[in-house]
Amino acid sequence: MSKPKEFPAFRRTVYGYYAKHKRDLLWRRTTDPYKILVSEVMLQQTQVSRVETKYREFLRTFPTIQKLADAPLADVLRAWQGMGYNKRAKMLHEAGKAIVREYRGRFPKDIPTLMTLPGIGPSTAGGICAYAYDMPVVFIETNIRRVYIHHFFGDREGVSDTDIRPIVEATLDMKHPRQWYSALMDYGTHLATTVPNPNRRSKHYAKQKTFKGSDREIRGAILKALLEKPVTRTILLKRFAHDRNRTLRILDTLEHE
Repeated sequence: MSKPKEFPAFRRTVYGYYAKHKRDLLWRRTTDPYKILVSEVMLQQTQVSRVETKYREFLRTFPTIQKLADAPLADVLRAWQGMGYNKRAKMLHEAGKAIVREYRGRFPKDIPTLMTLPGIGPSTAGGICAYAYDMPVVFIETNIRRVYIHHFFGDREGVSDTDIRPIVEATLDMKHPRQWYSALMDYGTHLATTVPNPNRRSKHYAKQKTFKGSDREIRGAILKALLEKPVTRTILLKRFAHDRNRTLRILDTLEHE
């Protein structure tokens, strides 16, 4: 069990690493909630190195939330190509339209309201509040989870976010939440390469499936073909004839989405 007397040393460890190894990431140079939202959505299940390039390109195409909201979905998906998990682009587009329509382009400043927007969950909402508004909110995402399980839960299995949350709250730097969460993210990335993955002991852990041969690969290939030029279902089924039934199911899902 964690004890309050351990918290100061923990903070020194996190900030000590950050002082020596702070990453100069593009989205850390802004407090624009729109740009923070784009980075938060892109960083879901995608490496930082890939996001850095695409983030710059995406914002060049859609520099404001109004530009994003006004764009056709096809243009947003084209700009997203290469990132994978294309549904994120669709939800980002819908969130942009909702913010323009319901809030006149001004972002809400609290987690519950942000979470009413399409595709914005607790960690994305928390990231916007912390990084854009420097608010001392409590949220948990992959790197944060990794840090707290490693430091406070020993070899315990099945650690839930409910167990972690009180410690995140107790150790939060209330005066500098933006800086604190950036430090946690960098330290968590460091742990990912230096210790056996603590997140495997999380109750919420799910091993990512291999991309090759997956539904995601077929979805991506179909979407790429559709963005190049309009094609019919018949043509797509011929192109993916080796797995007709699965392709039919994926097409139905894409059409619904």
